[in-house]
Amino acid sequence: MSNDVSSLAAPFIVHENLGLKLDEIEANLHDRHHSRQTNTSFFTACLHGLNALSGVGILSTPYALATGGWFSLILLFLIAAATFYSGLLIKRCMDVDSNIRTYPDIGDRAFGKKGRLIVSIFMNVELYLVATGFLILEGDNLENLFPNVEIDVGELTIGGRQSFVIIVALIILPTVWLDNLSLLSYVSASGVLASIITLGSIFCTGAFDGVGFHKKGTLINWKGIPSAISLYAFCYCAHPVFPTVYTSMKNKNQFSNVLLVCFFLCTFIYASMAVFGYLMFGSGVQSQITLNLPTQKLSSRVAIYTTLVNPIAKYALMVTPIVNAIKIKLASHYSKRLYSMLISTSLVISTVIVALVVPFFGYLMSLVGAFLSVTASVILPCLCYLKISGAYQRFGFETVVILCIVVMGFGVAVIGTYVSLVQIIGHL
Repeated sequence: MSNDVSSLAAPFIVHENLGLKLDEIEANLHDRHHSRQTNTSFFTACLHGLNALSGVGILSTPYALATGGWFSLILLFLIAAATFYSGLLIKRCMDVDSNIRTYPDIGDRAFGKKGRLIVSIFMNVELYLVATGFLILEGDNLENLFPNVEIDVGELTIGGRQSFVIIVALIILPTVWLDNLSLLSYVSASGVLASIITLGSIFCTGAFDGVGFHKKGTLINWKGIPSAISLYAFCYCAHPVFPTVYTSMKNKNQFSNVLLVCFFLCTFIYASMAVFGYLMFGSGVQSQITLNLPTQKLSSRVAIYTTLVNPIAKYALMVTPIVNAIKIKLASHYSKRLYSMLISTSLVISTVIVALVVPFFGYLMSLVGAFLSVTASVILPCLCYLKISGAYQRFGFETVVILCIVVMGFGVAVIGTYVSLVQIIGHL
């Protein structure tokens, strides 16, 4: 296997939950990828998988349900089933060749260097946009907590949300300069715990703080279905992490059961949040349910503060693979330390600019879900499996099922991406 893009091999997930990929990132940073121990227990592997799947996507599931209507909840379960199956296909790909250890390795084994490059591009663009989404999320929720903040710089007045995006970026900046990200892992690895705390806090807000669960909603909204599917897909973008979980397991035969446990529990959490949020706020639910919560209530503040902490820790973990990829591609005679800091700082500045220009969390995550998550979590695993296994040469039942999933994936990607781009451009 080629190691020229080893930094791109760092596992990737979005939703936020990317903290558990720390071991992989550090292995890439120190060229110790192949020295990783393979002694992870079933329970630990489940924990890793749950943290990978549990992310900020949970905040948007009520909005997705409100956008598509009650019947769109069926689509959440269909996407969960499709992505669970594609996760199993990743395992089968890795069973073919013991040298496959990362997601780009699968692309390389299937389609050569071009396959590795395509997989790496989708992984890193998704990392970049989710990191940008973190800044938008932080700005929106901090403005909700402190609504009257403005910063005057000479004759220029910077609004509250914009101010908080910049302030959070300045707080995050030193973390992207760190060589050792171990400290951040203790916070960012708690994705599933944060999801449970957020779900519990929001339920308490509805049950005990006077909000209630009285909204009826609509059965189906056809115009909102593409956005709903895209946001649901964003919740299941952990597939680039699965090879790392698989290779770390002591008993790899249990990996299928690990996936089953992870997908079942995370789908239960996502569906519960969607139902609670829609019943609480109906069609008025915002792209982040935390923006609907009454900030004077303790349970609401617990949910909001939990939402705010994890992205700050996870930001550095997500941009680190991008920084490493850029350093490999753009060799420099300058100080490696200074060069790395320059790249990291430039990335942070660029995400701030994007967050300020495109401050639409729901629309941006819908775009990520439609274009990047569907591709990385549905289409690419299916295509790679067909090629590696040679199943495309045997027109059996499984091949038909996989081809149907690929066709549906392309449909969701094209339609969802178009709708998301139209929404973003329309609100600029």
